[in-house]
Amino acid sequence: MVIYVKNMVCNRCKMVVKSELEKLGFHPLAVELGEVELKDTPAEEDLEKIAKRFAEIGFELIDDKRSRLIERVKTLIVELVHHSDETIQVNVSDYLVQHIPMEYKYLSTLFSEIEGTTIEKFYISQRIERVKELLVYDEWSLSQIADQMGYSSVAYLSTQFKKVTGLTPSHFKSIKESKRKPLDQL
Repeated sequence: MVIYVKNMVCNRCKMVVKSELEKLGFHPLAVELGEVELKDTPAEEDLEKIAKRFAEIGFELIDDKRSRLIERVKTLIVELVHHSDETIQVNVSDYLVQHIPMEYKYLSTLFSEIEGTTIEKFYISQRIERVKELLVYDEWSLSQIADQMGYSSVAYLSTQFKKVTGLTPSHFKSIKESKRKPLDQL
């Protein structure tokens, strides 16, 4: 049986979910971002225990098909932006349709309806958070970051960064305050 979990955005989330399930007496066969495969189907009261424990640590069980689809869209975007070593050179709509065999218009409409924002805005917010992370690490120049994140120019990156954060990338880098947000808060 596969259960779907909201707010899983990183490998640490996978470790926490696996650990918590094991504490509750379940031994997952596989744990991926947003999905957990269990050998057996848990009883209703066991699912309630899992849901309660997950809620305490910031996760949520998803039992609605549309919500699972939206969570899959979000997971794909997070993986593309935060967990890929490749330069981002894809159109997000093409990328999603490649991984979810549905029309992009349907995905986009459903995403906006459920999340209250567009896929594009979610994608931009993820990219900007990744840019913030790279700026804080201070290992790459702004030009290298723009290339890695698939921006056509430093000027375009700077314009989008300022539009989202209210700060220029160089000002953000200079203040070095805690201006980053956890991925599950985006």
